[in-house]
Amino acid sequence: MSETTAAQYDWDLFVIGAGSGGVRAARTAAATGARVAVAEDRYLGGTCVNVGCVPKKLYSYAAHFHDAFEDAGGFGWQLAEAPRFDWATLRDNKVGEIKRLNGIYGRLLEGAGVRLINGRARVIDAHTVEVAGERHSASKILVAVGGWPFVPEFPGSELALTSNEVFDLAHFPERFLVLGGGYIAVEFASIFNGLGSDTHLIYRGELFLRGFDQQVREFTRDQMAAKGVNLHFETNVERIERVEAGLAVTLTSGEVLEVDAVLAATGRRPHLEGLGLDALGIELTESGHLRVNERFESSLPSILALGDVTGGPELTPVALAEAMHLVAHHFSETPTAPLDYRNIATAVFCHPNIGTVGLSEEQARAQCGAIRVYATEFRPMKHTLSGSQERCLMKLIVDDASDVVVGAHMVGEEAGEVIQGIAIAVRAGLTKADFDATVGIHPTGAEEFVTLRTPTRR
Repeated sequence: MSETTAAQYDWDLFVIGAGSGGVRAARTAAATGARVAVAEDRYLGGTCVNVGCVPKKLYSYAAHFHDAFEDAGGFGWQLAEAPRFDWATLRDNKVGEIKRLNGIYGRLLEGAGVRLINGRARVIDAHTVEVAGERHSASKILVAVGGWPFVPEFPGSELALTSNEVFDLAHFPERFLVLGGGYIAVEFASIFNGLGSDTHLIYRGELFLRGFDQQVREFTRDQMAAKGVNLHFETNVERIERVEAGLAVTLTSGEVLEVDAVLAATGRRPHLEGLGLDALGIELTESGHLRVNERFESSLPSILALGDVTGGPELTPVALAEAMHLVAHHFSETPTAPLDYRNIATAVFCHPNIGTVGLSEEQARAQCGAIRVYATEFRPMKHTLSGSQERCLMKLIVDDASDVVVGAHMVGEEAGEVIQGIAIAVRAGLTKADFDATVGIHPTGAEEFVTLRTPTRR
């Protein structure tokens, strides 16, 4: 960036949104010598830290203790009295941890020399932002405002909670209903079921987790049902009414369920309201996300965007990777290749967990033609003594012609932890022969990934 250009503006980069992507972009750009400011109107760390991955994983840990207490008996542990769950302790300890993380984000920005401005920013033109009554000029403006929960309209929809509120309920819902079929829906159904709620999941489709491997979806359905989650497919919520004992939820099937809380986990939409981008005519995709090129430039090149607002994979590590690439494109002298979105691993923290990387069996059949599928389903060694009937699924999908492993999937305890390592192998393009030549770690469940020898189907 030339000295003339730098002198022309107050900032080299003005970031709107202090979530994972925005903070990483701000810090990384500042490290190149750029003058950077960040505007945030809600909380540091964005969705992930405050109302997403972090509290969700903490609550998932809490919910797993339910099974752990039951499993302990088979190993000789006797509890003096029945375990009792206290919602307020979990909720308030979570609040303390998030405040700690908020402070870390603030110190990271301060340490990088980034100015933090509190307030909702509005883009005035290609190089001007207004926030808290003050106007700032910037060579480049980065929109990193993420998504916001979407609730469909139906009678009583205002009585439903979203993921923004569900972590901080004043009272624990003994009867809990989740509307939706994505990963947020199945995670919260598992969490509240594990914490002790009588839990229902309502989904209009025939099976949740659309887009995931079909065998994984079916196996997860069966395991969740076995743990006591009441699954209602091919039905929807017609209306919610407040009644003396809580909420009466009428389904399109005609069934009426009385519950204490309803969570609408029905998707998220870009949080663009009030940003002023519509007045600038910035192009959107059909889904309402900001359309960007491989340099993360919108149709107005000085306006950049990354993360959930652009419609890519709604994953924190993706936003972080995008931030690094964006800075390399715009604040580095060294050219960089576009970000490769293939083979991004992900986990779903339902119970049991799902971990997945690469292609599903259905995608592989469409893209590769001839494939080999290696799958195993078993009762983990731990449960030979615990008495639990929980089972584990592991699955490799191999392109038959090249022998390359194009997909790996797991449903079972700590699936995310296991798949992270497998993801490196899949990302590197290793073959089934490479997996076979790897000596397993015994006794572990993970060793099954390197001992699968006979194809289940072709």
